[in-house]
Amino acid sequence: MNKIKIAVAGLGRIGKIHLKNLCRNFPELQVVAVMDLLDESKAIADEFNIPIFVKTFDELLAVPELDAVVICSPTDTHANYVVQAAKAGKQIFCEKPLDLSLERVKEVLEIVKESGVKLMLGFNRRFDPEFKKIKQLVLNDAIGDPQIVKITSRDPGPPPVSYIKVSGGMFLDMTIHDFDMARYISGKQVKEVFAKGAVMVDPEIGKAGDIDTAVITLTFEDNTFAVIDNCRKAVYGYDQRLEVFGSKGMAQAENNFPNNHKLYTEAGVSSDLPLHFFLERYDASYNQEVREFVDALVSGSEMPVDGKDGLLSIAIGLAAKKSVEENRPVQMSEILG
Repeated sequence: MNKIKIAVAGLGRIGKIHLKNLCRNFPELQVVAVMDLLDESKAIADEFNIPIFVKTFDELLAVPELDAVVICSPTDTHANYVVQAAKAGKQIFCEKPLDLSLERVKEVLEIVKESGVKLMLGFNRRFDPEFKKIKQLVLNDAIGDPQIVKITSRDPGPPPVSYIKVSGGMFLDMTIHDFDMARYISGKQVKEVFAKGAVMVDPEIGKAGDIDTAVITLTFEDNTFAVIDNCRKAVYGYDQRLEVFGSKGMAQAENNFPNNHKLYTEAGVSSDLPLHFFLERYDASYNQEVREFVDALVSGSEMPVDGKDGLLSIAIGLAAKKSVEENRPVQMSEILG
């Protein structure tokens, strides 16, 4: 069987993770090229014996017999790169978000549809083993009809303010994962968003026009709920928890730890802190999402996370921003039209 020829655009933190997984864990693939703006990234290409290193996306798409691209470049390049790849007939995996503008996302998705290629968005938390177990319990009716989804997502420390200024804000660069998870776990669509936000971690974040702490209530179309709490800084590490309460019971996914031992002494009970950040916590999920992308390419099936999923997560994020700014619940129909 001929190997799928794939290329990676962008060799930042996420790009390196995807490149490592593609090269080491997928014998049915051949990574034929990588692209990055930095000259020093060629060393990464050399480390994985990638034959072609280029510095522009046009050069990447010109690689002979290329089947698919994995886009891990900065957010402001995603929409243009997806359009170029779609028009070139390449299958596409793109990190979230597709763009910060809802109208631009709609334009890009229309071009992808017209081009007849497949597009998958990188909402990796869907593929975390523990969260997938919770989803399966929901599908198996183990907890009955989900009535309340609770998601806690707190980072060990805030990103640089320079990043926050271009990221679209906390709701579009951080909480967007939780918005996707709320829809995914419940299997329901959001009709109303009510968010409260504040600056409690770093005043510079507020000066940049963003918040660093928030609580969001989502109301689904059947009047059940999701409650999300976020903070840019948890002094004890990366806090990632999920709970679903339903008519038959409850299911929880707790934090992951380097080990599960606890020490009991007269001074108290101690254990390790949670895994430090997303690179460690979601290592398995990054590999699994690429596995499902590749499986969809081989089988011709639908992508497990498509452009509509990305569109709706951005729309919920924009509704949350509007809710904080106007201190009121926002209907999704106000955002989506």
